[in-house]
Amino acid sequence: MKSRGPAFDPGRAALLVVDMQDYFLDPRSHARVAGAKRLLGNVIALAEAFRKQGRPVILTRHLNTAADSGLLDEWWRETITEANPLSKIAAGLSRLPRAAVIRKTQYDAFHKTALERTLRARKITQLVIAGVVTHLCVETTARSAFVRGFHVFLPTDATASFDGRHHRASLLNLSHGFAAPMLTREVMERLEAGGNAHR
Repeated sequence: MKSRGPAFDPGRAALLVVDMQDYFLDPRSHARVAGAKRLLGNVIALAEAFRKQGRPVILTRHLNTAADSGLLDEWWRETITEANPLSKIAAGLSRLPRAAVIRKTQYDAFHKTALERTLRARKITQLVIAGVVTHLCVETTARSAFVRGFHVFLPTDATASFDGRHHRASLLNLSHGFAAPMLTREVMERLEAGGNAHR
């Protein structure tokens, strides 16, 4: 099926990096996603490319309390709290200059956060979404962005799930009506080719 929607335009885009926390990346964590090392490298490369072109980079950090976890606590029996040392954003991203960090409490990064307001203020109409977990927070956020009128682009090798089956299923569904799939190198090539025109 031919892809619909606009072409990726770096001058209208921001990078949203979802939940790249040690909880999902550290080998000691029971919630580590598949291919964490490769994933982190691709996400850092994207973030650096966006910053080089003067485009916004926004990081989400998932944190819960007993008061705001809602059904996540019931579903997973464990939530990520501030007290957990693995809740920190991964090194290499946390030190990124001028990257905004938004705390989220649910799968959807728009839910009760300043994300939409931040994007509107920067006149962002396109959103490149990277991070974890593809079939949970990434997918929910991509769908939520779509219904808010943002064109979504998904670098398939800069997202990951706990296993390939869930990752592929999520990408298949999203690419049918919510998000345009790309590779990290394609996003970076487009940034390099067209980013300066809109600065």
